[in-house]
Amino acid sequence: DNWKTLTLAESFWFQEGPGVRKWQFRKTGTKLINVSNITKEGVLDLDKTDRHLESSEVEQRYSHFLIDPGDFVIASSGISIDTDSLLRTRGVFVEKRHLPLCMNTSTIRFKSLEGISDLRYLKYWLDSYEFRAQITRLVTGSAQKNFGPSHLKKIKIPLPPLAEQKRIAAILDKADMLRTKRRAALAKLDSLVQSVFLEMFGDPVTNPMGWETKLFEHTVAIDAPMVDPRENQYKHLLHIGGDRIERDTGRILGAKTAEEDMLISGKFLFDDRYILYSKIRPNLRKVVMPDFRGLCSADVYPVRPLDNMIGREILFQILLSESFTRFTKQHSGRANIPKINRKQFMSFECYIPPINLQNNFVDFVKCMGPTRLKSHESNYQSDNLFHALQQRAFRGEL
Repeated sequence: DNWKTLTLAESFWFQEGPGVRKWQFRKTGTKLINVSNITKEGVLDLDKTDRHLESSEVEQRYSHFLIDPGDFVIASSGISIDTDSLLRTRGVFVEKRHLPLCMNTSTIRFKSLEGISDLRYLKYWLDSYEFRAQITRLVTGSAQKNFGPSHLKKIKIPLPPLAEQKRIAAILDKADMLRTKRRAALAKLDSLVQSVFLEMFGDPVTNPMGWETKLFEHTVAIDAPMVDPRENQYKHLLHIGGDRIERDTGRILGAKTAEEDMLISGKFLFDDRYILYSKIRPNLRKVVMPDFRGLCSADVYPVRPLDNMIGREILFQILLSESFTRFTKQHSGRANIPKINRKQFMSFECYIPPINLQNNFVDFVKCMGPTRLKSHESNYQSDNLFHALQQRAFRGEL
């Protein structure tokens, strides 16, 4: 009953980082926080960049941009549109051990207002439908979505009394901890499969077993199947997350609509023979194995093995490997949005392991199947629980 609807500026203090230029970057000095340092898991990974400013320059010009322990920092550029067609940003709490740390372009930090607001409540609200729907309507940029303080000042937030904010944040903390643990367990299973793959076949680049090698040009195809008019539905894939396809793949298309979208928008059709590889920012290892028919954006390569020389599961693990990631990183240029073209992708030299060894690995993956499926289902359920709690929390129903 005591909830108020306030602007974000009335509820929290926030500040955008300065427009630091490339020529100011140094290898040592005061570390600059960059959007790439903020992971989608809410972790601050400072090893991803080596950008610094001279400490004397920070003291003279940027001291008011030095981050304090406990500040909540979000990325305001390089952010993604999620499966529900709404923008989703990334945020992280900065700890004392991370300091000294200076704000940078496209980052915004928040502080709570004493007696009025709680930062952990804000953290979860920025991930809610309410915030994401508002900011999506306000963002600028087509390829690169970005926003700033002028957009945030137009955002309205439901704000209960401070004690209630803390109670809501504590409940969501517990639910978030549960899904984080389940994600970690799933990641360990996936890591085990990759470890067994490397043990059996060795590094795809160094080829320690000395097997025959061929270019991707001769072992895989980037193409798409024809639309089958007998199929009554195709899933429209909007988002590739990590090495899995998110459950919510967007709207369902009929065969005729799928064909029109493919012809008009240059999108690609795929089915369960393919692996989908994101040619945008390939260093993030966005690669998935679908088990359904669907339509993906033109920024994704639908890749399938040729002539049974190399199995789909083997190819999947090669594309997931760190060595292939390094290869794509070397060939995707230094643009703001790195991209690997078809010719570069097809120039990768791939080993061809004996078919019996490939089959042994596929058998191992099949044995792991029920355990991985159960872990995926648990992860899905914990995500659902969290989002249901989140929606109820910001409606005042907890």
